[in-house]
Amino acid sequence: MQFGIFSVGDVTADPTTGRTPTEAERIKAMVRIALKAEEVGLDVFATGEHHNPPFVPSSPTTMLGYVAARTERLILSTSTTLITTNDPVKIAEDFAMLQHLAGGRVDLMMGRGNTGPVYPWFGQDIRQGIPLAIENYHLLHRLWREDVVDWEGKFRTPLQGFTSTPRPLDDVPPFVWHGSIRSPEIAEQAAYYGDGFFHNNIFWPAQHTQRMVELYRRRFEHYGHGSADQAIVGLGGQVFMRKNSQDAVREFRPYFDHAPVYGGGPSLEEFTEQTPLTVGSPQEVIDRTLGFREYVGDYQRQLFLMDHAGLPLKTVLEQLDLLGEEVVPVLRKEFAGLRPSHVPEAPTHASLLAAKNEKDAKDTAKAGVAE
Repeated sequence: MQFGIFSVGDVTADPTTGRTPTEAERIKAMVRIALKAEEVGLDVFATGEHHNPPFVPSSPTTMLGYVAARTERLILSTSTTLITTNDPVKIAEDFAMLQHLAGGRVDLMMGRGNTGPVYPWFGQDIRQGIPLAIENYHLLHRLWREDVVDWEGKFRTPLQGFTSTPRPLDDVPPFVWHGSIRSPEIAEQAAYYGDGFFHNNIFWPAQHTQRMVELYRRRFEHYGHGSADQAIVGLGGQVFMRKNSQDAVREFRPYFDHAPVYGGGPSLEEFTEQTPLTVGSPQEVIDRTLGFREYVGDYQRQLFLMDHAGLPLKTVLEQLDLLGEEVVPVLRKEFAGLRPSHVPEAPTHASLLAAKNEKDAKDTAKAGVAE
């Protein structure tokens, strides 16, 4: 199972000091957090994509390319890439280029974002959000798998004899996760292609997450990609830890109370009871995270949100130390012991390449017999 972190890249004032970091400071902090993730033994760093204040990561491949040059093992991903407002041709080329630079340590998560005005900023209509996601991804899927593409759709100009360059590394496209909080159409899309489905798992109760994942699993099996429990599932989560839970609650409370996504809503205690947000000791994070399996089944990727709400970089790095030293080693062992042998690990470039080579060898053998 893969463990990592995802960042939305918000620039938020620290409520305990009143200081707001500059954009330059926040960008550099995200890079430092990514490097720390590899240092403490995590598997994945994912950055969001936003085109409006108070967020800074408007160009994920630029940041991930920089991180790729400074890491050796970390898988670089997104959370999410806006499939609705980015040109599929540009996505195909940008991520294939990143894939080459990073030696295959790349996958990405498709999503529609959470900012309505982004649609007209890029010449699109939010009322067409789902159709855009479906059509754009259909084209992207073909661009990575066909050397020459003829294509015509509703939302962009036609393509005639078009070749996306560079071609995917080893002729293996980056693995794609489809991220959605509430849209069954996106779970259906992930299942149709046999891709991964990622549920943010932050603001919603367990019952909602369970329904979305179960839908994806059923449809994954329906389309013949394997049994429902072999579907590729990822979850998000939010944690804040200290050695004892009282210190964690006391320290995190002002950040929770003043964060744009929390403030004015339920109390910290109500929110942690009703959603997967966990504020407490490392053992409490372990217990809560292991409990996700009870309502989504065996899954392949767990990402944590840790650098939001104005938390200073020093505190985030301390959180990553706790995550890497005390939480993830236990989770790896426990999840591995629970997972049946027929349930796959999260796809990587190496595993996808091995599967491709095996298929090619079988196809060659069949062709030889036929002759």
